[in-house]
Amino acid sequence: MKFRLIVMNFLQFAVWGAYLTCMSRYLGKVDMSSHIGIFYSIQGIVSIFMPALIGIVADRWIPAQKMLGISHFIAGICMLAAGYYGLSSGSNVDFFVLFTLYTISVAFYMPTLALSNSVAYNALEKAGLDTVKDFPPIRVFGTIGFICSMWAVDLLGFQESPKQFIVSGAIGIVLAAYSFTLPHCPINQSTERKSVAEALGLQAFTLFKQKRMAIFFIFSMLLGVSLQITNGFANPFISSFGQFEEYQQTFGVQHTNMLISLSQISETLCILLIPFFLKRYGIKNVMLMAMIAWVLRFGFFGLGNPGSGVWLFILSMIVYGMAFDFFNISGALFVDKETDPSIRSSAQGLFMLMTNGIGATIGTLGAQAVVNRFVESQTEPEAIIHGWQTTWLIFAAYALVVAITFALVFKYKHTPETK
Repeated sequence: MKFRLIVMNFLQFAVWGAYLTCMSRYLGKVDMSSHIGIFYSIQGIVSIFMPALIGIVADRWIPAQKMLGISHFIAGICMLAAGYYGLSSGSNVDFFVLFTLYTISVAFYMPTLALSNSVAYNALEKAGLDTVKDFPPIRVFGTIGFICSMWAVDLLGFQESPKQFIVSGAIGIVLAAYSFTLPHCPINQSTERKSVAEALGLQAFTLFKQKRMAIFFIFSMLLGVSLQITNGFANPFISSFGQFEEYQQTFGVQHTNMLISLSQISETLCILLIPFFLKRYGIKNVMLMAMIAWVLRFGFFGLGNPGSGVWLFILSMIVYGMAFDFFNISGALFVDKETDPSIRSSAQGLFMLMTNGIGATIGTLGAQAVVNRFVESQTEPEAIIHGWQTTWLIFAAYALVVAITFALVFKYKHTPETK
């Protein structure tokens, strides 16, 4: 059973890794650089409502493993269609057509992140296994799948091609078929009627009445602003150095996706550090570490280059693991600990809404505006690089302001565990 769930997680994130970090490179090639922000922000927009709606269907009418398969099938077909359209259109890609196909695909993919967890938890419990102990090692293979997919697209030369969508869609179709072979997940047979607010998990918003939780969720949103910025803009930034002869043959320019994949490798390793840091330093200090890591993530980008300064890029990739994991996973654990069991699932949904929904949407759209102002407005290679450097330092300054404010405003006393 563990092996079967490893396969599911591997494919689940391989679908995402095929395009998430290099789609912006393709968009730039077909003159859609100014639309990168909206392509990445749509993930946050659909995350505001689609997971809840698909979750209701999976709870009441269609078993989760089948809903997982149906969702991946629709997402995969639309992603294949997006790739086919891109290939057939060449450089004359219409924004509306490509964006519509991509949006439908993402709308059905994002709910599968939660569905795949539900399927895994159900399968482990049926097998008599401990979800807390046995799921994390299985989930790590999701990140490995993401990395393998990134490397495959890089080595196949698809970073600037719509073929990356073909790869993603094909993996999604395979996973759709595989999902129907997974253990059955029971649906809720209860005849008890729930209000719309209860069905959508909106009762978790009552947590805003508690000052500390309100502050926590607000800062979760503010930090969530940073989550998708490097996914959307790191690849076109690093590849832009290829305009200069001294950087054209560097590894970073030739294999940008592989260089960026160091971030995911770091993420895998940092997951293992979370229990120690939480017990030793507490949620406030761990989240502060994440915020400072975001400052360094952006700052190192602004100061580095693929040549003599590539070590700064590598440091940026290394700190990403702390920036992402120490915030997302530690935050989820804090919510689990601080909320009543009756609204715990809804509270987790609210945390995801504030971070990957509202925060990430605002972040990518805001980042696009900054990039348009300092990068897209330039025509000379030197000015473009300087614009990128200014952009990354602006993002770093934002993360620093959030970190300082959080340190002053969020009150939480932690008692270190000695064992």
